[in-house]
Parts: sequence; structure tokens; C-alpha cells
Amino acid sequence: MIENFIGDAQGRMDKSVETTHEHFNSVRTGRATPALLDRITIDYYGTATPLKNLATINSPEPRMLTIQPFDPTSIKQIEKTILESDLGLTPSNDGKLIRLPIPQLTEERRKELVKLVKQMAEEGRVAVRNVRRDAIKHLEDLVRNGDVGDDEERAAESRVQKLTDEHTAKIDELLRRKEAEIMEV
Repeated sequence: MIENFIGDAQGRMDKSVETTHEHFNSVRTGRATPALLDRITIDYYGTATPLKNLATINSPEPRMLTIQPFDPTSIKQIEKTILESDLGLTPSNDGKLIRLPIPQLTEERRKELVKLVKQMAEEGRVAVRNVRRDAIKHLEDLVRNGDVGDDEERAAESRVQKLTDEHTAKIDELLRRKEAEIMEV
């Protein structure tokens, strides 16, 4: 029974680390990658739809993204949403294709991006700690119901804490690498 709780906690912590990594990929570092646009959702006929579901996104050059919508009537909405996003990019369209030049990052913009990435990392750590809190609460409930003893609970709590420390360290490592990538000129 305790193994189930610990296995569930580990799965949820893994998911938190994975989600944090995905968020990091959506932060631009001066290189053009379609993952930059993963966070962009377009209001498509009243439904918030991820951009990657509405268009083909390519990187024909190291500093250029192209977006070719499946529905040409959505091109204005896509352009407007990208302009309003926190990416700091200016799209240009020729009626069929949106070109998204990726400018060199200024030192000031790099520092803003590092702050953003640190905030994302903290959200990931909080998610991992919330999983730990839930797991420990479940273990305490098991002790209260008489399903497990105090010794088993303490051993399980220390395993959950060890998992928490490991996953937090993974997020810290991802943060360190992303910071280095952003600050690289």
C-alpha cells in the first residue's frame, strides 16, 4: 500500500520536472526553434487552440521561424497573438506565411529571461513540494486508520523526502543549464 503512494508521488514529481523542462524550452535563447511557440494559444472561432494545431511551424534559418496556417483566414489572429505575447517578437506576413525573425538578445532582455526561467523553476519546485505534502498527508491518514505503523510511516516519509530532494535537484540542474544557454552570447 505504501509502495503505491510512493510510486504515485514519484510519477507526479516526474511529471512536474517534465512540465518545467517543457516551459524552459518555450523561452527563447537567440536560436530559432519551433518550441518557442509552444505556449502560444490562438482564439480560433472562440476556442483557445495551440498554435501548433493551427499551422506548420518551420525553422528555415538559424534566426528565422516561418508559420504557415492551415486556414489562411486565421493569419491575422495568429500575427496579433504573437505580437501580444511575452516573446518580444515582431511577425510579418505576406498573406500566406508569417515570418518571425529572431533578433539577437540584448543584455537587458537576457536578464529578464533569466528572471522568467527562475520563476518557472520555482513553480516546478512548488509543484514537487505539493506532491510531497499530499503523499505525507495520505501516509498520516493511513496511520490514523491503523493501516500502517508509525515506523513504516516514518520510513515512507523519509523516502518521499528523498524523492523530493532528487526532483528538486533535477529542476535546479535544468535551471542552471537554461541560464547558461540564455546568457551565452
